[in-house]
Amino acid sequence: MKAKIFYFTMKDEQTKEEKLDWFERTKFAEIPFDHITPDQKANWVDLVDGDYEEFLLLIDKSRSAKEPHEAIFKIFSRGVETGRDEWVYDFSSGDLENKIKFFIGAYNQSVKSKEYDFRIKWNSSLKIHAENKKYLDYQGDLIIRSIWRPFINKYIYGEKSLNHRLTQNHYDMYGYRPVLRNKNHVICCTDVGTQSPFMVTATNCIPDLHLVGTAAQCLPLYRYEKDGSRIDNITDWGLTQFQTHYSDRAITKLDIFHYTYALLHHPAYRTKYELNLKREFPRLPFYADFHQWATWGKALMDLHLNYETIEPYGLKRQEIASKDKPKAKLKADKLQGAIALDENTELTGIPAIAWDYKLGNRSALEWILDQYKEKKPKDPTIAKLFNTYKFADYKEQVIDLLDRVCTVSVKTMEIIQQMPDTVEHQSLD
Repeated sequence: MKAKIFYFTMKDEQTKEEKLDWFERTKFAEIPFDHITPDQKANWVDLVDGDYEEFLLLIDKSRSAKEPHEAIFKIFSRGVETGRDEWVYDFSSGDLENKIKFFIGAYNQSVKSKEYDFRIKWNSSLKIHAENKKYLDYQGDLIIRSIWRPFINKYIYGEKSLNHRLTQNHYDMYGYRPVLRNKNHVICCTDVGTQSPFMVTATNCIPDLHLVGTAAQCLPLYRYEKDGSRIDNITDWGLTQFQTHYSDRAITKLDIFHYTYALLHHPAYRTKYELNLKREFPRLPFYADFHQWATWGKALMDLHLNYETIEPYGLKRQEIASKDKPKAKLKADKLQGAIALDENTELTGIPAIAWDYKLGNRSALEWILDQYKEKKPKDPTIAKLFNTYKFADYKEQVIDLLDRVCTVSVKTMEIIQQMPDTVEHQSLD
């Protein structure tokens, strides 16, 4: 005899006392249970539309990179997990060099003495290196540009021993020598198993694990062999699916890459499949007018990859005081369309639509404000010896960045607003 599932839930807005009172007054036989039939994956609450299973897999986590793939992308990787962010990341390449040289010196002394120097941060992988008597040498060419948070670039020391999970796939995505510096375009979106709102962005440099929420899953356009040769990362299988469905041999792998990026920005898709996106990785439906979606995706990608050089929006800078050492504020006033940078300076003229371009719970502009605030480092050695960050040193850079990202935000929303309000996909047949 098969088990049956009966389910009842109280309203979220009811207080604990109201719920307990209701159960005390209600007989079990009077509880209005719903008879639930689980879906094929044994989910029996928050059931979703079954058409999601019909869509194309973006990635296939069940297969290794060497196996045949019935998915759009062959290799994929999470962003870099360092295990010691405050040591291996910095806005300043010079400050990062100082930290890394100190760290390597303390580490090598630990290897020699067989005693851990707890001024630096250890983890399981670094301890294994020390136990194997692996000494480290500082290498200046390992300081490379990375993307840390949305529209926030930092330098990272890209050496495997000092990064807990800097994997083979990262080298496949960005090359081997000079290390991790080959050109690539990468779609980064929120991985499954997280309660973070779904986020997506694009980058051309190595991404951090937390670029888009709890964990970023990264889909490169290309992959690289050790000899430097570049290979398409979108599979021939994926190309065949699109060319066959649309009866269009002119569709390219780059078109599919752009189509994917547009679809992952589509508000109706993200709303309808919100629960699916929390449980499994995005899948691609076939939308009508493929080339329009590809055009939107290319425009979005151009904006998000080139945000540092795009035309500034033209925000107005106002000097409201003239203190010698103004305190940093970095606060947004959305109603007034203004940002207070410090006690002396504010930016005005920010259009309301700019705040609507959000990555998670923050707008793109708010990500910048948050990441450039002065914060006391958590690592005690960093706080004592290397706490050199001052907003004043980056003020002009931040003003320029906010002005350009305002343009990106406005133009992104203009593209998104052109997308249809509903999800109307075509059959895979």
